[in-house]
Amino acid sequence: MVLLWLVLAFPVVLAGWMGYRAWAVRRERQALMATPLGPAERAMIEHHVPLVRRLPDDMRTRLDGKIQVFLEQVDFVGCDGLEITEEMRLSVAAQACLLVVNSEAWYDPLTTILIYPGAFKSRQQSHDGYVVSEAEIIRSGESWTDGPVVLSWAHSQAGAANDRDGQNVVFHEFAHQLDALSGHTDGAPLMAEGQDYGDWARTMQNAYARHQKAVSQGRATAIDAYGATLPEEYFAVVVEMFFETPEALKREEPEVYDQLVQLMQVDPVGWG
Repeated sequence: MVLLWLVLAFPVVLAGWMGYRAWAVRRERQALMATPLGPAERAMIEHHVPLVRRLPDDMRTRLDGKIQVFLEQVDFVGCDGLEITEEMRLSVAAQACLLVVNSEAWYDPLTTILIYPGAFKSRQQSHDGYVVSEAEIIRSGESWTDGPVVLSWAHSQAGAANDRDGQNVVFHEFAHQLDALSGHTDGAPLMAEGQDYGDWARTMQNAYARHQKAVSQGRATAIDAYGATLPEEYFAVVVEMFFETPEALKREEPEVYDQLVQLMQVDPVGWG
């Protein structure tokens, strides 16, 4: 009889514990979101990620909270003898959180970021029918569905320091993380509330086709030629531009820019 009671009670106890755990996590996150960064931390971020200086004040407050949540959630691991420093953690966290500073999207599956001193080797498989080929390539960043994110610190530092060139490896890899939240890394992330997926798909597919054609014909484009390789790479490349060179993206692909405004819930052209 006691055994039967335990069997019947276990699901109830388990559900109660899971409910309490979810409540505790939400409460902790709310507390972190309400905790501002200290003056030294803010100064370090502004030094390494000058883009944040252009943010409106209310957005800076939200960025602080999201950075606090990010740093609590994610472990940073140094590779090839690299020692992780506070400036590395704050710099990467600030850049990652800029992509979601005003939106409800979040990097829920991410728990680990690997950082190499510089460019690193990565193995890449390709398939041709039944033939599988493997090649070793040099990368400055890499993003895996459900994590981890792998970064070169040298490239991450340089990409953040020059916030007007449209080249930012952290933005690029975290755009892939956002893309993967839909279940597939294919250039179609989860839409913002009220955003129409049909409009997104039509706009991005047409823009990607134009970009592929321009690159294949050797024409100069404001959008990096690497964006012509795959739809997901086009998405990541235009996200880099959206934050660093928004005026150029808006001139070249105004509909793409408008879709990103809806997705990210920010309008960087207005940041000054």
